[in-house]
Amino acid sequence: MKIPPKLIGWPIAMAVMAFRWTCRVRIHGVDPRPALRERGERYVFSILHAHQIAIVAFAEPNTAAMVSRSGDGELLQPTFKMLKVVPQRGSNRRGGTDALDAMVDHVDRGEGPALIAVDGPRGPRGQVRKGIASLSKRTGASVLNVIVVPRWRLTFKGAWDRFQVPLPFSRLDAYFAEPIRPNPNEGVESLRRRVEASLNGLEAEHDPSEARAIAKPRAAA
Repeated sequence: MKIPPKLIGWPIAMAVMAFRWTCRVRIHGVDPRPALRERGERYVFSILHAHQIAIVAFAEPNTAAMVSRSGDGELLQPTFKMLKVVPQRGSNRRGGTDALDAMVDHVDRGEGPALIAVDGPRGPRGQVRKGIASLSKRTGASVLNVIVVPRWRLTFKGAWDRFQVPLPFSRLDAYFAEPIRPNPNEGVESLRRRVEASLNGLEAEHDPSEARAIAKPRAAA
């Protein structure tokens, strides 16, 4: 008998919440969010697919997040409910336009920020898709690139994204890049390239071992 994904999802959600309670987040450098909020500016988060578990440690309530329409996405629903994250079902391949429209509405209404794993759902790792740039252009929101580097982690080296699972009681070191604001006459592709360069540069600076591990397969190709 096949177990419904939602039934499996609840134990996963409890494990994620336990992880969240045991880990400590240390934000290095300037956290741009307070200044943006004070000025009434909207923002959207841009993260690597590999960092999805670590990012939940300081996920903001009412953040809209794009979730796959696959069974994997269904597994995440209970976790998002407990975190008060608003899931929008879709991906770059399935239902992405509807999900992006919903995220635009969410940000435009001032209900909260949005978050996209910008190189998902299947990579290549570090190659930013245009969704985050479209979201920024349509809402006027600044893009906040952020990486989270767990002090202790498991890395799935055979996965396309080298998916990371932080270990309990680990310290999570978070780093923000400078906010990227959409220019009025800038095209989506130009903004996408700026986001990609900033995000990959952020990882190269603060998690160089992972950045080098990804660079080797690219060079071989």
